[in-house]
Amino acid sequence: MRTIGLRWLTTVLLLVLAAYFLLPLYWLVVAATKNTGDLINSSPLWFANPQLWTNLGDLFSFGDGIYLRWILNSVIYSALGAAGATLIAACAGYAMAKCEFRGREALFNVILAGVLLPTTAIGLPLFLLMSDVGLANTYWAVLLPSLVSPFGVYLSRVYAATVPDDVLDAARADGAGEWRIFLTIALKIMSPAMVTIFLFQFIGIWNNYFLPLVMLSDSSLYPLTLGLTSWQGFADREPILQTLVVVGSFVSVIPLIVLSGALQRFWRAGLTEGSVRE
Repeated sequence: MRTIGLRWLTTVLLLVLAAYFLLPLYWLVVAATKNTGDLINSSPLWFANPQLWTNLGDLFSFGDGIYLRWILNSVIYSALGAAGATLIAACAGYAMAKCEFRGREALFNVILAGVLLPTTAIGLPLFLLMSDVGLANTYWAVLLPSLVSPFGVYLSRVYAATVPDDVLDAARADGAGEWRIFLTIALKIMSPAMVTIFLFQFIGIWNNYFLPLVMLSDSSLYPLTLGLTSWQGFADREPILQTLVVVGSFVSVIPLIVLSGALQRFWRAGLTEGSVRE
């Protein structure tokens, strides 16, 4: 009886937490269907004269379709940055786990220290560096810093350590080179870590606001976060922007939901496979 009561208490607690975390998303869905007047005057948690398609049309046509450009920019920054960061982290983690060289642990500790550095602390040095090499206010100013993932290196090293040394020695004995061993053997075992790194890095870059704010001044290079914030700053002069910011925020979370759902099965399958590997 006590076990059943504890189970019910746990279920209720989880439902309350789920409702707490889903409530902002529910509000965003409801608010995205309203016009500017209803957004201010109607109940915040219920529909009033839904006009989602009209709002979407206004969103994609406003400012000569600048929102579509911001979406493309966010995709470029997030996809290329996450893919590059995942590959670099996988290579570095494998080298840290399986290659013997002087100063390996000291270098790894320095990389781990990078996890503790806040983005705001390195924003100005990054901007000065990009300005010196002529890359400020370009795509590269956001892409290059996004290729660095200290947490990714750490996670890759943890998974790379599980690659059996006997398998690597057998592959070397058969004449396989180090790159072939890494690409055909190590990456398969490290796939759960790579999916995790890619997902975390993609979401982090997609939601990043401070780095583009420091690096970019051309609105055509803005990602969604910076673009929507710039609209919010003019909402007092153009009230329709208040609605467009809400609708734009709603559209911006859809790729993250789709990506998380698409990668979850690969993530879960990899973790399950790793749990039963001898």
